[in-house]
Amino acid sequence: MTPPRARPLLIGLTGNIATGKSTVADMLADLGAMTIDADKVAHQVMRPGTPVHADVVEAFGPQVVTPDGDIDRKRLGRLVFADREALARLEAIVHPATLEAIDRRIAACATDVVVIEAIKLIESGLADKCHSVWVTTCRREQQIARLVQHRDISRDEARQRVEAQRPQEERAARADVVIDNSGSLAATQEQVVAAWRRLTEDAALASEPALGNEPRSGIIDR
Repeated sequence: MTPPRARPLLIGLTGNIATGKSTVADMLADLGAMTIDADKVAHQVMRPGTPVHADVVEAFGPQVVTPDGDIDRKRLGRLVFADREALARLEAIVHPATLEAIDRRIAACATDVVVIEAIKLIESGLADKCHSVWVTTCRREQQIARLVQHRDISRDEARQRVEAQRPQEERAARADVVIDNSGSLAATQEQVVAAWRRLTEDAALASEPALGNEPRSGIIDR
């Protein structure tokens, strides 16, 4: 009988909005990891016809639905980022189904390393499942400028979204690896490659049962 395959090495990737999580995830994919974008998974679990879609519409009204029946994420974002209670209500609806979908993807993966990119990695408990937690950071003004440029929103809306989140320092304090994404892409990539090498070298030295049974949250020195 073929023995069960050891679970993959899990990297939890988080950071505040517009700090470069997707950029780092792409770099890790180029190094051979499978990446899971929790935001995209959440979008999928909210598609029309799902229980999550019905619960979101019930909680926030038909005004958050597009003519095609999809959730209008931009309109919903304006509602919840202006109201912490509304944001918590949305997360309570969407997060459980998102976590279940992420678990299914991890179980089905064929790579040795999986990256879970999630802005709520720590708050949702996903970080506790990961062998290493990586946090991206950059300057606040860079966050605002990136949001204005890439999300087509005003500076006031961008500032509101930045200020709705916990301070970057709190996430960084939970990290095994901090990626400073305030400089050039080359500088970011240098940090990513160095951290990847340290992590995979440590994993190679560890016994397979250790990687297969329990997360190792302190693989890399902080």
